[in-house]
Amino acid sequence: MLVKVLIVVLFVGVAIGIGVACKKSTSSVDGYILGGRSVGPWLSAFAYGTSYFSAVIFVGYAGQFGWKYGIAATWVGIGNAILGSLLAWWVLGPRTREMTHRLGASTMPEFFGARFQSKGLRVASAAIIFVFLIPYTASVYNGLSRLFEMAFGVPYEVCVIGMAVVTCLYVVLGGYMATVVNDFVQGIVMLVGIAAVIAAVLANNGGFTEAITSLSQIPSEGSAMAGPFVSFFGPDLPNLLGVIVLTSLGTWGLPQMVQKFYAIKSGPAIKQGAIISTLFAMIVAGGSYFLGGFGRLYGDQVEMAGGNPVYDSIIPTMLSNLPDILIGIVVVLVLSASMSTLSSLVLTSASTLTLDLLKDNVVKDMTEKKQLGFIRVLVVVFIAISAGIAIVQYNSSITFIAQLMSISWGALAGSFLGPFFWGLYSGRISRAAVWASFIVGVGLTTGNMILTFAGMPLIASPINCGALAMVLSLVIVPLVSLVSPHVGFSIEPPHGEGAIDREYEHELEEAR
Repeated sequence: MLVKVLIVVLFVGVAIGIGVACKKSTSSVDGYILGGRSVGPWLSAFAYGTSYFSAVIFVGYAGQFGWKYGIAATWVGIGNAILGSLLAWWVLGPRTREMTHRLGASTMPEFFGARFQSKGLRVASAAIIFVFLIPYTASVYNGLSRLFEMAFGVPYEVCVIGMAVVTCLYVVLGGYMATVVNDFVQGIVMLVGIAAVIAAVLANNGGFTEAITSLSQIPSEGSAMAGPFVSFFGPDLPNLLGVIVLTSLGTWGLPQMVQKFYAIKSGPAIKQGAIISTLFAMIVAGGSYFLGGFGRLYGDQVEMAGGNPVYDSIIPTMLSNLPDILIGIVVVLVLSASMSTLSSLVLTSASTLTLDLLKDNVVKDMTEKKQLGFIRVLVVVFIAISAGIAIVQYNSSITFIAQLMSISWGALAGSFLGPFFWGLYSGRISRAAVWASFIVGVGLTTGNMILTFAGMPLIASPINCGALAMVLSLVIVPLVSLVSPHVGFSIEPPHGEGAIDREYEHELEEAR
């Protein structure tokens, strides 16, 4: 117990110390929420990866989809690395950095407002972020519950409040720079932790070959396939593809993810960041889902409810027999994953609400000092609200981490993916097309959620519903733009005075 406590205390001390050290970078709004747009490739790549993969992935999704699809769940991690990281950096990175810099946009709603010359779109997108990031933020805490109870016997409520306080301290003190520096440290912990845990779990099952042999002998409910959980695509390929689309393509439209491209410095940093981010995703996401694929080996130990496994209990059950020092590393791994995502989400929510809803709409003549004050206060408020929701949710009938995350991801990315992507690459996109995407993204995911509660869902899986919303967003925007007047806007960067540097302009040309 002493070893585990010391590891956690050291981790918390480092996180708060980084917040104090980064306080000097928070004298301006741009510095506080974007680090002065000069963050290097390593910090940006780790910030992207750690914001991407939280306890939702490691505990919730890895356990749930590893149980359902076996080793084939590893394809989700590979999709996250290729589609969610590498292609996102290559396709969105250079253009996002240049366009947001040119428009002076610090948030996604600010981009929509300036790009489509519409205050209404800016306010609407800010409202969507405000509403749907909160449940996602609340879901981030849930992966901690069973792990902390297993390791320390500490009640879930204490874990949530402790993590909320630590995250609040370093984000309020150091802003975006404290977040990305902590993300770098936390990312290293995640890389080491995933590798150590996979090795230990396989060793406990007689090694890789013996574990695969045991897994191949387990049948799948409703499938005549022999050895379904060691097959290349698993027992249910269509639903596996839905998971890959939701968790990979979704990052292209999530405000807390694309904001990393706003802040990275120009030049070769994006190329370097793309490679680093992809390798990070391959190890962390691929490793997490690969680990979850062996969950069926612990079927006699996993907690069951109504004849079905409690998915959030699968990974903690797999780890419960590890040595104390490894359990301490796992706890810090999940803390790292959760705190990095939480800090990114609350900073995005607080800056969006301040700059896009309160400024000039509710509070007139908001000075930069007041803006910083509002953002800091709202960081505290959002963390407190999300912690409260997480505690209520833990004691209610909503038991799966994946449920809240998939609804939030579906609504956010289903609303923003099409307008953001096409807004970067086409000058012929209309305001009506953006409104249509917002309506379909929010309407489809929330409507399906309401129908699900009523017992008659339009789409049985909220994950497939979110994936469909994203694909529809990409299709609807150009189609509606064909029959409605577009906003006159040149997507090409200016030349001469005020143009971006030559090296970066060359990189944009390569990306095109």
